[in-house]
Amino acid sequence: MGNFTERVLDVVKDIPEGKVATYGQVARLVGAPRSARYVGYSLRANPEPEVIPCHRVVFKDGKICEGYAFGGSDIQRKLLEDEGVTFVDDLHIDMDIHLWQPEADREGRPADIDWEKEMGE
Repeated sequence: MGNFTERVLDVVKDIPEGKVATYGQVARLVGAPRSARYVGYSLRANPEPEVIPCHRVVFKDGKICEGYAFGGSDIQRKLLEDEGVTFVDDLHIDMDIHLWQPEADREGRPADIDWEKEMGE
C-alpha cells in the first residue's frame, strides 16, 4: 500500500458515524486536492472495510457509488442508513445534514472553513 493510500485511509478512519465526506474533500485533506479519483482507487484497496469506513465517502453531490466495491450501492446505502444517514432519493444523501465538517485537517487549518467552497464543490 502506497503512502497516498495510507493517508487516504487514515483520513477516512476519522469520518464519524452518521457523517459522510466527498472524494474531493478526502483528497484535499491528504494534501492532493486534484486527486479525488485516486481517493476512489485507494478506497478499493481498503484492507479492512469493517474497520475503515469507506462507505462514508460519496460523490460531491451526495450520490453513493453504484459500483460500491464492497457489495454494490444497496450495501453502501444500508450501511449508511444503519448509521442514521438520510437520503433525499434512492442514491443521494442529504448533504445539508450529513456532510462531515472536520474540526481541523491534517495541516491544522481551522474548522470554520467552508469546505464546499474550499474544494470547489
